[in-house]
Amino acid sequence: MKKWLLVPAVSLIALSACGSNEEGSTENTNADENEQVEDNETVDEVQEDEEENEALEEPESEDVEVVYEINPTMWTVEPMEGTEADPEVVLLTIDDAPDKHGVEMAETLKELDAPAIFFVNGHFINTDEKAEQLVQIHEMGFEIGNHTMSHPNLGEISEEQQREEIVGLNDRIEEIIGERPRFFRAPFGVNTDYTKELVEEEGMTLMNWTYGYDWDSNYMTAESIADIMVNAPELGNGGNLLMHDREWTNDGLEEIVNGLRDKGYGLVDPDQLK
Repeated sequence: MKKWLLVPAVSLIALSACGSNEEGSTENTNADENEQVEDNETVDEVQEDEEENEALEEPESEDVEVVYEINPTMWTVEPMEGTEADPEVVLLTIDDAPDKHGVEMAETLKELDAPAIFFVNGHFINTDEKAEQLVQIHEMGFEIGNHTMSHPNLGEISEEQQREEIVGLNDRIEEIIGERPRFFRAPFGVNTDYTKELVEEEGMTLMNWTYGYDWDSNYMTAESIADIMVNAPELGNGGNLLMHDREWTNDGLEEIVNGLRDKGYGLVDPDQLK
């Protein structure tokens, strides 16, 4: 809505009282009218600038349709029944973030327009600096998942400890980014019956993986990890690819993404996952 400046009308009595200054009064009136027009134009310009800034600050978000789900046995990504989602896709996941390379990995993926889930450990976000790194990853548009507070084998600790590892981390992540994780991945892929109850209680989706190699000493170079991730015998439709916040994976990440796409695989947006 435009704002206008109101100027009081000049009365006929005031004009007649001017007598011999009639010409000067006319000039003053014209000057007042010109100033009013200029003021109105200034208000309009300010209003337009504000509207443009609001548009830049609050871009319209696009709704993403949920068309995939996680197979609870194979851990693959599968099209939901009744949808026409492309089955020839893979899901990228990064565990143990943000350690030393998480932000850089997120930047690489962002440049490649490659979505992924970053599964976070609580001991990597226990300082203001590390918490800020998590914020950076989240603000780049990446999904933040729960990978426990301290990365224990959940089958070897008490139920009370399991709750703290999972729910405690959800609380911490929400405190930092304002959202609770939607996905949970247990360290070493070990889930207990109690773990599954907690995950359901927290409204999260349980997730393991189909393959990953960057923990293996045979694949701790950029070249070797990129080669195996793209040419692994386990690669197929719906692959749930496990990677970690590691130097060699960071260095080989662009080649991994490009290699998967060259093979015809699309990359699942976590927002598409049930």
